[in-house]
Amino acid sequence: MKRLALVLILLGAAFVVWLLLARRPQPVPGVVPKSQPAQDAAVATALSNASPAAEAAIDASFAGLTATQAVAGSATPPITPAPAGPAFAPEITSLTPMSVLENVRSAIRNYGQRFGGNPVGNNAEITRTLGGENPGQVNYLNADAGLRVNEKGELIDAWGTPFFFHQLSGTVMEIHSAGPDKTLWTADDLVTQ
Repeated sequence: MKRLALVLILLGAAFVVWLLLARRPQPVPGVVPKSQPAQDAAVATALSNASPAAEAAIDASFAGLTATQAVAGSATPPITPAPAGPAFAPEITSLTPMSVLENVRSAIRNYGQRFGGNPVGNNAEITRTLGGENPGQVNYLNADAGLRVNEKGELIDAWGTPFFFHQLSGTVMEIHSAGPDKTLWTADDLVTQ
């Protein structure tokens, strides 16, 4: 009886190990997995060395996109001039400055989870991307979360100063708020990743 119980336990353990191994993705022989920055660099290199036929095929693939979608995928989106009129007065929010910063971080993370990486560019370019100029035309800028945009199209902190976005990798971004003195790189700055 003890022998039968031991055999059943060993069979059960072997079955569990087999299930775990069967669900694990198997490596492709001869292919070494790359980090996200290495993958980004490889794609950039491949695109820069593309033949005219390959470029034509890529252009044909994106021919049906609207202007908004095409701008989101281009390397240099057009810059929209600031509107003429009275001076910009940002809307006041009841949220704490750190809450606003965390909400910006959440918007960037939500974008990254959906599209496989951070939005790129300067503040205005990132703001446009988060505002809906992305492949899914999803708007991640929620005014109720304290996400406000100035007259230059930049995301601003609780004091009305544009955030500074520092891309650490394809999936990690450091976000700086200048703090109450409205000057970056001073002791009162707020920073998150």
